[in-house]
Amino acid sequence: MRGITKRFPGVVANERVDFEAAAGEVHALLGENGAGKSTLSNILTGLYRPDEGEIYLHGRPVEFHSPREALDAGISMVHQHFRLVERFTVAENIALGDHRREGRSFRLRSRVIERRVADLGGRYGLAVDPQAHIWQLSVGEQQRVEILKALYLDARILILDEPTAVLTPQEAEVLFETLRELAADGRTIVFISHKLHEVKAVSDRVTVLRAGRRVSTVEADEATPRSLAELMVGRSLGEGVQAEPREPGEVVLALEDVWADGDRGGAAVKGVSLQVRAGEIVAVAGVAGNGQRELAETIAGVRPAANGTVRVAGKRPRSGDPRAAIRAGVAYVPEDRLGTGLAPSVSIASNLALKSYREAPASTGPLLRLRRIRDRAIELIDRYRIAAPGPHAPVRLLSGGNLQKVVLAREFSGKPKVLVAASPTRGLDVGAIESVHTYLHEAAANGVGVLLLSEDLDEILTLADRIAVVYEGQIVGETTRAQANVEEIGLQMAGGEDPRRD
Repeated sequence: MRGITKRFPGVVANERVDFEAAAGEVHALLGENGAGKSTLSNILTGLYRPDEGEIYLHGRPVEFHSPREALDAGISMVHQHFRLVERFTVAENIALGDHRREGRSFRLRSRVIERRVADLGGRYGLAVDPQAHIWQLSVGEQQRVEILKALYLDARILILDEPTAVLTPQEAEVLFETLRELAADGRTIVFISHKLHEVKAVSDRVTVLRAGRRVSTVEADEATPRSLAELMVGRSLGEGVQAEPREPGEVVLALEDVWADGDRGGAAVKGVSLQVRAGEIVAVAGVAGNGQRELAETIAGVRPAANGTVRVAGKRPRSGDPRAAIRAGVAYVPEDRLGTGLAPSVSIASNLALKSYREAPASTGPLLRLRRIRDRAIELIDRYRIAAPGPHAPVRLLSGGNLQKVVLAREFSGKPKVLVAASPTRGLDVGAIESVHTYLHEAAANGVGVLLLSEDLDEILTLADRIAVVYEGQIVGETTRAQANVEEIGLQMAGGEDPRRD
């Protein structure tokens, strides 16, 4: 890609970007949120057309007017959020979008497709039952299906967007082995990730984008995670969050045999008992979809408990009542920061007042004191270094990191006893992650009990004092950070089975 420029109203997403990747190479693409990685990938896969610049494939200039043209040229992308139909089988999902002879025939030739899928899976270590339905598969197996879709279409250039975000350490290592095999077969892998140690582990070269421009391309074995992070943010980083030793206080959150139903019926949380003390960070580790969201919502009063009790500082707020949980001292940072944590079209100032507008100084009786709400917002924007046009701007205009800062600023300003943080750094860049980690440590240092729910073991081992592992809605293991074993935790997250046995 030579001199690629792409403009949107008021934004230059890519500016004269040069990017090249070789056959047989794993090439990592790094950058903060808003650096232009997704736009560049969307141009390469035919979703966008560049305003300026050219694309060369095997030395020849090409123009893609649609994703189908990019697919026909052998370019495919595996998105972070899988594009699979749960009720269809593996073979049926892989056949979707295939407009060649197999897709145009009157009757789907299932046996032919299943044989080819099985052959591809065996060749590249992506074993999965072609006749299994997607809903029956683990997250790691679903990702194999996404990669098999690309290989089935004979993709020679494969783009993977945050491919390890929902994988256990063992599943991630299996994926890396597959990527190396694909590269050894002459394919080109573009690896987009925020996890710098993974970039070092699997890639040959690394291209770093910042503010829509390419700042450097380096050999992976000559770079360090720290040097890559500093290229991404354009400044020197601190030594990371250095937490002072804390002596936990009294129990501020106690869960006793808590059960909660899922959205599809059946129990999503099954008999969870757990305690969090003041000044302590307790992490719940687990692969997405094992009851973490339902557990967080139950504590925050968003979802009623089917059984068991939730106590906050010794009191038992009414189950299924968010206002009761707020009054009891529960702050909640949901995993869906824009859809659940904030009102997108409402101003930053109003979002910051969502939990305090009933009380002084934000209101007097039934009347809102708009000037006080604005002044408070200006104070919080400054304190949390929220990059925003002003307190009256709609919150949807902010980047992911600044959206999360708005949520944290609102939750912390209520002086909570308990903070429930669900995947608080998912999708954030290295600078924003550093800020969020600092805020969580500061909360614990001020005597708040923090319950962190995360799929990122690196984050958990950085922050947590104690670690509980959840699988299929149950706590299956507990340990302290000092005694934590990454391999053991990874196996517990996967239900005690090593995916390399597949």
